[in-house]
This record gives sequence, structure tokens and C-alpha cells, in this order.
Amino acid sequence: MDRNELKSYIQGPIATVPTAFDSDYEIDHGRMYELAQGWVEQGLIKGKAVIKVAAAMGEGPMLSDAEWPSLLRTVVQATGGKASVVCGLHYKDTKRTIEDAKKAQDMGANGLQVCPPVFNLPSQQDILDYFSDLSNAIDIGIMVYHTHWLSGGRIEVDTILKMFDFENIVSIKWSNPEDVAYDEMSKFSEHFNVIDNGGDPINCHQLGGRGYINLTAESYPKHDLKVWELMESKQYDEARKLHESVNEPLRKLSDIIDERSGGQGRVKKGMMALMGQACGSSRPPSKPLNESDFNQLRETLLSFGWPVALTAKEALEASK
Repeated sequence: MDRNELKSYIQGPIATVPTAFDSDYEIDHGRMYELAQGWVEQGLIKGKAVIKVAAAMGEGPMLSDAEWPSLLRTVVQATGGKASVVCGLHYKDTKRTIEDAKKAQDMGANGLQVCPPVFNLPSQQDILDYFSDLSNAIDIGIMVYHTHWLSGGRIEVDTILKMFDFENIVSIKWSNPEDVAYDEMSKFSEHFNVIDNGGDPINCHQLGGRGYINLTAESYPKHDLKVWELMESKQYDEARKLHESVNEPLRKLSDIIDERSGGQGRVKKGMMALMGQACGSSRPPSKPLNESDFNQLRETLLSFGWPVALTAKEALEASK
């Protein structure tokens, strides 16, 4: 597969999908299959969006080495080749990451999101060697996840530039440390598909970026597909207004809800439940949303004009 084809799989709004759990916190493969089919039907298809499985907001780091491949396979089978399915791989050394990457490739993933091996406390040369070895070991595209807020996760811009010759490195999930300007991404945006992870997808797109991380694409795909359509047609003022009208209230509410209990998938799962797409609660020690959380979240979604399907009580019950 050539580089341009690999890049085509990682662009648009990134739906970092939650993992469906049953009441015993085991993966509910049947529910996951139904949800994945629904995402395709609602437009999260190749070239327009990405369905990202087993990433942090999908509780990937909490899944065992026996669980995440079967979860990935379920989503791949459900989407039937119509969607770009990317799998998150987290913080392992070179040997184990390559083993996981080959498993994901065998399960049918179109691409991978891969973090630096932070527990190795890598130097910049270590990071280069890590991604070079991974690129040489597989045939699918890799999105490098710049986790600069973690010790060992920072990747200098010069290091990214040195990845130009790594054939299967096709995307950078970008946010900037405080001492690096956001627009430094323009140095590599012609070579890699840059995916915004800094909350400013419009600026990213204007600088040559090709997608963005969000809280909403799996709950109500119509919203993010519209934001992306506006960006692609260079209607940036309209795109920014629409994106900020939803993103900013949700971020503020998430901060409030997260004071009681942490967990990156909790608010996403709450939104999905309210939209009639319940997929269980997050695994402990993360706590389920309570009725007050659901009420606040429901009022926020209604303020966006979204077709909310359930009451707070109904969503709470559906999530159990």
C-alpha cells in the first residue's frame, strides 16, 4: 500500500469510541458490533472520519492483551470495510509494540495510534529508533501520538522531521508544549496528516492539518461531519463557531463531572446513553455518572439542538 493510501485512512473527525461493557464490566461484543454498524450508517466512513478503537478515551489501557484484539476484530467485522478503523497502542517497548502492531494488522486495522515508550524514559534517538523499527515491521499506517505531558513522551519538532523517511509513519497527533508554538506543525504538515489534539481544529486545518480529536463524533456524527465539511470548504468562521458552540460547554461540564470521579470515557458514555446508544459504564475505580450528572449533560446536549433520545433517569438505567 502506498503512502498516500495509508494517509487517506487517517483524516477527518476522529471518533475515539468507548468500549461497550456489560454489567460485569466485560466487553459486550454484540453491543459493540451494533454500535459500529450504526457509526457507519451515520457517515463515519473512510475518507471522511476515523473510528479509533482501544485508545485512552475508549479505555484501551484498561483492556488486557487478550481483550483488545477481539474488540478490534468486532469493530472491523461490523464496519465491513466501509470505515477507517484505527487501533490505539500504549506505552510498550519496541518488541511488545511490534507484537501488538502485527496483531492489530492481522485483525484488520487500517492504522495505528502509537505513543512513545514512556516507561523506557526514551531519548530523542530512542524515539526515532522505536518508530523506525515499528514502521519497518508492518504494512499499515501509524499515527504518532505526541504525549508531551508525560515524562518520556515529548517529541521534539526536529525529531518529527527526521521521521520523513519512515514509510509507514503517515500522521502526527499534535499538541504543543508551552515552549513550542502550535504553528510549528506547519513544518511537517505537508508530509504527515496532522491531527489536532489541542482543541483548535480550525487553526490546525488552516496550517495544513487533516483532522481533529473530539468528544462528540461517536455520539452525534452529524455534528462533527458538518464541522469537517465547513473546514474542507474553507468556511473557517462558520466551522469555528459551530465547533466552539459545542466543544467549550462540554469541556467545562466534563471538568465539573470529573471532580467526583476520573475516567476518560465517562462523559462520552454518558452522551451516548442520552442519545440512545448506551454502552455500559467505565470500569472501576471510575464511577458511573449519577442522575445529577446525566441531568446536567442532557440539558447541555439539548442546548445544542441535538435529538436527545432519553431522560436522565432512562439513560442512568440504560447504562447499568
